[in-house]
Amino acid sequence: MAARLRHGDDDLAENHEINVTPFIDVMLVLLIIFMVAAPRATVDVKVDLPSSAAQPAPRPDKPLYLTLKADRTLAVGNDPVATGGLAAALDGVTAGDRETRVFLRADKSVDYGALMEVMDALRAAGYLKVALVALEGQ
Repeated sequence: MAARLRHGDDDLAENHEINVTPFIDVMLVLLIIFMVAAPRATVDVKVDLPSSAAQPAPRPDKPLYLTLKADRTLAVGNDPVATGGLAAALDGVTAGDRETRVFLRADKSVDYGALMEVMDALRAAGYLKVALVALEGQ
């Protein structure tokens, strides 16, 4: 068997295919970046929640969190709020819609009296739909 080598032809055949390997590599890197960054984009107020054995209720798309931290300071979402300015801050976030459900989170070291003061302030502001947030436990 003999093989024939072409020595005189330097014309290479044109390749009309697009190389998608770099595109796929970039997409995979972006996917990993978004998978790591997405959990960090949630509410980031440090609070030690108590646990509860109750069945969790479905959560709305954009919940409104009111957080009572261990030092008795308040935060609406991630923004700190003075106790006297709670009604104005909630009206600003909800655009005056007092039918919005407020998810109240409190540190487990906060005493019951402080929690009731915040709930009274919510009631005085006209926000009657309040849900208490806890960790799922046994």
